[in-house]
Amino acid sequence: MSRGNKYQEDIEILELLNSQKSILLFNDEVNTFDHVIDTLCKYCDHDIVQAEQCAWIVHNNGKCLVKKGSYEELKPICDALNESGLNAQIQ
Repeated sequence: MSRGNKYQEDIEILELLNSQKSILLFNDEVNTFDHVIDTLCKYCDHDIVQAEQCAWIVHNNGKCLVKKGSYEELKPICDALNESGLNAQIQ
């Protein structure tokens, strides 16, 4: 592989990494643990244990990263979380 090809490959990898986004879920005083857990299982494909851990992290720390991916992948998931009454943002 020439130096130019390696350089281009490195740039493409960095662009891919920089394009990765995250959904952050924020704490609120409205939703129950059960609702948060059920919603994370439904829309983020979490299992019960992962969803419960995220719910506790949100409760104790005020926020939790619940999903990573491209903006295009995360947008409908984030919208569904918000439409379900949760407070989520893509960052």
